[in-house]
Amino acid sequence: MSELSHNVDRKLVLASGRAHPELAEEVARCLNTELLPMSAYDFANGEIYVRSGESVRGKEVFIIQAHPAPLNNWLMEQLIMVDSMKRASAAAITVVAPFYPYSRQDKKGRGREPISARLVADLYKTAGADRIMSVDLHTAQIQGFFDGPVDHLFAIPLLADHIREIVGDDDVTVVSPDTGRVRVAEQWAERLGGAPLAFVHKSRDLTVPNQAVSKTVVGQVEGRTCVLIDDMIDTGGTIAGAVRVLKDAGAKDVIIAATHAIFSDPAAERLANCGARQVVVTNTLPIPEEKRFETLTVLSIAPLLARAIKEVFEDGSVTSLFDGDA
Repeated sequence: MSELSHNVDRKLVLASGRAHPELAEEVARCLNTELLPMSAYDFANGEIYVRSGESVRGKEVFIIQAHPAPLNNWLMEQLIMVDSMKRASAAAITVVAPFYPYSRQDKKGRGREPISARLVADLYKTAGADRIMSVDLHTAQIQGFFDGPVDHLFAIPLLADHIREIVGDDDVTVVSPDTGRVRVAEQWAERLGGAPLAFVHKSRDLTVPNQAVSKTVVGQVEGRTCVLIDDMIDTGGTIAGAVRVLKDAGAKDVIIAATHAIFSDPAAERLANCGARQVVVTNTLPIPEEKRFETLTVLSIAPLLARAIKEVFEDGSVTSLFDGDA
């Protein structure tokens, strides 16, 4: 009588949506694996169909998807992929969303507003996700919206190391585009050898999206190289306005650093003409050729994602990627 043998070897599977295949392929290379073959297409009315080309039964699946425009399509595709893996008996499902969808809608600024970032977390959970991995969430509180582990990765080390090479021995000031990101600016200052901080005071009309007016700068910027930091650049209005304010205040040079290059029109044009020496971003979102410009530098987030996926799969410590403590 033959015995049934149970294969206890865990298997890692990396699957990708269609939004940013280049990033997923690079992550796969870093992990020395191949992407799961997927069949994905749209019906005539816009419905999305996905199906894995291989069995995922008992495997640990990481589903990576970027969320550029049209964001709702790519979010829906990822949710459907999670559902398909759950129904195919995957042992564990991790959503890898480098740019978390709806992250700006993380609180009620006025009455009757939704908290859409929480809704997205609920959708992931309901679809069957056991875990979420994301890079530079708009606010840290989003981690608490998902009922399960959330790996919050940081692009600051990657960006700051690159900028340290650019600025050399210049006198550097780290500039936050508003008071809300001062805590992040402090982390930047630490990475850049204790550089002083400044912030741009701006006003925003809550009833008008994508619009803010930069007014004055608070801090020491005259004759210094300013590193202007933000988590995302959408239309580029706020950041271009902040460059003007810094230049008017006597800044010698301005370098822009941001994690998520959303680059909704006319961002590329604004950034190319704003007077910044360099704009440094990561590839959490795809940046098409027509939105690239001479002063743009794109750093790859793939090695960081791959290391985090490896730590999760091997029951290691994701925290140790950033502070050295397991």
